[in-house]
Amino acid sequence: MYGRKVKLRFLFIVLILITLILTAFLVLKSLEENVVYFQSPSEIKLLSELDKKKIRVGGMVKKNSIFITANEVKFIITDFKNDINVTYSGAIPNLFEEGKGVVAEGFLKDRSLFSATKILAKHDENYMPPEVKEALGKK
Repeated sequence: MYGRKVKLRFLFIVLILITLILTAFLVLKSLEENVVYFQSPSEIKLLSELDKKKIRVGGMVKKNSIFITANEVKFIITDFKNDINVTYSGAIPNLFEEGKGVVAEGFLKDRSLFSATKILAKHDENYMPPEVKEALGKK
């Protein structure tokens, strides 16, 4: 039937293909963890079930919603359709203020309460993350 040489070549090609597929899978899986998307408050209201995974919520800080205590900051993120209350303990970025874009990373307690572990504010008064601009433009 087939000689020993042909069988070895076939085995070699199969091993290379398996290695390439495994490598591609591992690369894509590691990139999946580093690619971070955020959701707007409207998207969170539409979720069918709440995950316990870390997510990002993006939008604008609602006017007159920031309440600062000794060890906690409470504020509201809005996309001008829906709002979500956010609690955060930690250092606040200098550019964090009412009426400005913000992305908060953390965990959903329920559809209207978000516990942030990290606050990301925009770079300057003219910058808005493209995703935030897109989400706000959909309204």
